Amino acid sequence: MSQHDQATNSPESGLLLRPEDWPNIDHIQTEDGAPVDGVFSEKQMRLLTGTLYDSWKTDKSFVALANVGLFYGIDLPPVVPDVLLSVNVRLPENLFPKLHRSYFVWKYGKPPEVAIEIVSNKEGGELSRKVDLYGDVRVANYVIYDPEERLSNQPLRLYRLQGSKMVEDDRRPILFPEFGLGLELWHGRFEETDSHWLRWTDSNGKTIPTGGERADQEKQRADEQKHRADEENQRANDEKQRAELLLRETERLYQLLKDKGIDPNSLT
Repeated sequence: MSQHDQATNSPESGLLLRPEDWPNIDHIQTEDGAPVDGVFSEKQMRLLTGTLYDSWKTDKSFVALANVGLFYGIDLPPVVPDVLLSVNVRLPENLFPKLHRSYFVWKYGKPPEVAIEIVSNKEGGELSRKVDLYGDVRVANYVIYDPEERLSNQPLRLYRLQGSKMVEDDRRPILFPEFGLGLELWHGRFEETDSHWLRWTDSNGKTIPTGGERADQEKQRADEQKHRADEENQRANDEKQRAELLLRETERLYQLLKDKGIDPNSLT
């Protein structure tokens, strides 16, 4: 572990252990090779993590991970949220050592602020055992996205940690003012798929764009600026042409008066 890694992972929480106090993890399996639930879940996970890295305008360091083990006890099995967000921490530069392959609470010094589960069947326990589990992990906010409403008629649910228990919070919109984010249901097209998606919003409730959307927005702004510049150039050219026509007409009239023996200056 480099001094850089120690320095960048130093949240205020008292959970952060000195490297010499970290428990031995030789017996821990950090990866099991199990696939994600399906194509939609995989896309939804990338939409949530990639958007933050591409477009979240924040001065905070953060870690956003998909389908990575969250270890909160040396002799306890990990919980593997579909997406987790932890603020004011950094990933180490070298991700290959075993200690860097998962989110170990004692290394990062605190649980993540947000854990998100994407429901694909009725077997995951998202509305039962995982509610209690994330309370045990001390995750501040637990979000359940149920796009097909397999568990209830509410596609989006939020539980917040109060004391030692997770308590459902049905206020909308979903906001996390402590770090300037929110969540919303959004219908649109992502990677050639039209569907309902779970999206991050900023502190003003505005949808945070993906990298592709941001590039499209910037291109649209550039195109609009070019269009305005072209219009201005066209107006300037039109004005120039009108001025030239007016000058030629004035010169013609002056010459006509002179041809008739009339001094044009005497008429002013």
